[in-house]
Amino acid sequence: MSADFKTRLTPLQFHVTQEGGTEKPFENEYWNNHREGIYVDVISGEVLFSSKDKYDSGSGWPSFTRPIQAEKITTKRDLGHGMDRTEIKSKSGSHLGHVFDDGPGPEGKRYCINSASLRFVPYEKMKEEGYGDYLYLFEKNYTSKTEVATLGAGCFWGVEKILQGIKGVLKTTVGYAGGKISYPNYEIVKTGRSGHAEVVQIEFDPSVISYKELLSIFWRLHDPTQVNRQGHDVGTQYRSVIFYHSEEQRKIAEASKKEFDASGVFKEKVATQIVSQGTFWKAEEYHQKYLIKNPGGYMCHILRTR
Repeated sequence: MSADFKTRLTPLQFHVTQEGGTEKPFENEYWNNHREGIYVDVISGEVLFSSKDKYDSGSGWPSFTRPIQAEKITTKRDLGHGMDRTEIKSKSGSHLGHVFDDGPGPEGKRYCINSASLRFVPYEKMKEEGYGDYLYLFEKNYTSKTEVATLGAGCFWGVEKILQGIKGVLKTTVGYAGGKISYPNYEIVKTGRSGHAEVVQIEFDPSVISYKELLSIFWRLHDPTQVNRQGHDVGTQYRSVIFYHSEEQRKIAEASKKEFDASGVFKEKVATQIVSQGTFWKAEEYHQKYLIKNPGGYMCHILRTR
């Protein structure tokens, strides 16, 4: 694969993406680029960053307050060169740069990226090059807004794997909710005695996917008629549950449940609980993006057509 990359990439692109190199500040292609458009992985073409989130950090490298979708990048602690930093890689495995906690956005992040790891697609060419789904980012009345949903549908590995691929889903985090003990861990939750359910907390853009549409996917990715189980996974921790974050979400969830019940997809009645969100406890790091880290790992979920 590396030999193939050497023929496809410039020496600098290869050095940065495959060898973890760093290009010179202020002497790279995009640090001072002010055109509207998106930045994609130079190797895979995966969409990574928007010009809407780009700013001048004074570092001499392209800097962004956030990626378009957090699921498109991975992070890893980097102790090289006598520093303690967080490295960013694309899903293709290419080194992109580093993320720092000194950014101006609401999350306080600065994604410092090498130009050589990116390819810029200007707004006017996005549709032509197959990126028409991202034109909404540049609509005049578009304002970035996120909402949070928390859903339980059995083993959180498979649920997260499906949800993180849905357009409009910006971030997924697996964890525990609905139980009676604080600071739960997997060892206690898996016994079924903690009262917690395995859940996925989803940050999504409601201008792209509504809460109702998200719930439509929720019904389709599991069997909501099963009580305290999902497939071969048995226990209260695997119950079907919607934790609502607002009165509006509660009303939408109740109506969505009633609608799905009437659809006739299953003969049995939907057993999904709809309860107010309490504390969400993030699961251990090895559970996060488990099926990305472990391709071919255990997954009992599929997304049905209805």
